[in-house]
Amino acid sequence: MGRKFGMLTNAKNIITYSLSPFEQRAFAGIAKGMANMARRVKLQLPYQLPAVITGILIYTWANDDFHKRNRKNLKDFENDE
Repeated sequence: MGRKFGMLTNAKNIITYSLSPFEQRAFAGIAKGMANMARRVKLQLPYQLPAVITGILIYTWANDDFHKRNRKNLKDFENDE
């Protein structure tokens, strides 16, 4: 009979404890965690917001410039018939 995963070796003088997943509270402390996340976001916002706004402005400018440069010049096609 082979050994099971987690029981590969015999170790002396080592005590392990485990808790059944049915005895754990999955959402314990979630309100405290959400409040802590909101506090951290609020503290980092002044540092992150200028970079995000600058990136959005550069992105929109680059897209507009790209579309302007790829337009056909209508004067090149005036005498076509």
